[in-house]
Amino acid sequence: MTVFGAGGREGLVPPVKVGRDGGFLHRHSRGRVEGGRHSDHRPCWRRESEEQVGQPTPSRDILMALVVFDRISKRYDVGDIAVNALRDISLEISLGSSLAIMGPSGSGKSTLLGILGCLDTPTSGRYLLAGEDVARMSPAGLAELRCRRFGFVFQNFNLLPRLTALENVEMPLAYAGQRQRARRFKATEMLKRVGLAERMTHYPSQLSGGQQQRVAIARALVNQPDLILADEPTGALDSATGQEILDLLDEVNAEGTTVVVVTHDKNVASAMRRTITLSDGCIGADTSRDPGSDLSVRRLIAS
Repeated sequence: MTVFGAGGREGLVPPVKVGRDGGFLHRHSRGRVEGGRHSDHRPCWRRESEEQVGQPTPSRDILMALVVFDRISKRYDVGDIAVNALRDISLEISLGSSLAIMGPSGSGKSTLLGILGCLDTPTSGRYLLAGEDVARMSPAGLAELRCRRFGFVFQNFNLLPRLTALENVEMPLAYAGQRQRARRFKATEMLKRVGLAERMTHYPSQLSGGQQQRVAIARALVNQPDLILADEPTGALDSATGQEILDLLDEVNAEGTTVVVVTHDKNVASAMRRTITLSDGCIGADTSRDPGSDLSVRRLIAS
């Protein structure tokens, strides 16, 4: 089953080093390799020497990690009071992984997700995204990065009420400067992918909560992002519809897209392969489970 339509992004994203021989892997846009099309639209990699890349060797802490947080802190000054939302967070997220971020209200979950999605900046620390130092980017560079790298899914959907489902899904493509005909084709294919072929001309008010979240997921996927960032994606849905959304996110993750979910729901967290728990702005626990147990976990949630 193919998620992405034709016309993937051109060019390469920054190199990520593998091994100790000075080699680099370059990721092509999904579904595209040098000299032709790639059959299954998964990430394609090729090796180059360090001399060919023409830049210094990155440090070992970014080996094969899509995201690296190195002692990230965030402080808000509220009058004379300093609020430490995050305290020295060090975290790596691998390409193609799935991660749940849990914790009580006020623990720093939303702040962490905002920094991860380049919607906010840390007070201190270093954030590397595929080897790029995010702190060195201009506001325009950050906006382009958000459009190219991330897809966002929110609890309350955040659809534009005066646009149809199809027009909502087209919006990221319009910001990316794609022509109307290409936008319409890609958005149509993505809505078919999430099971809304018969609802493309409907407005958000004419859709159920589950259908609106499917539109939001289609919008998040249409630019072929590396990361899906979902903030309580099932929080406004009943359990059956929420399970459908989890199944859709699981399919997307299985096809190579990294998925990060903020949630209060342990069932949602158990659908991810890794869970970190925040407490007072710090990582209190970091647990992973055997990917081979996915099927049994899904059956448990469905029951």
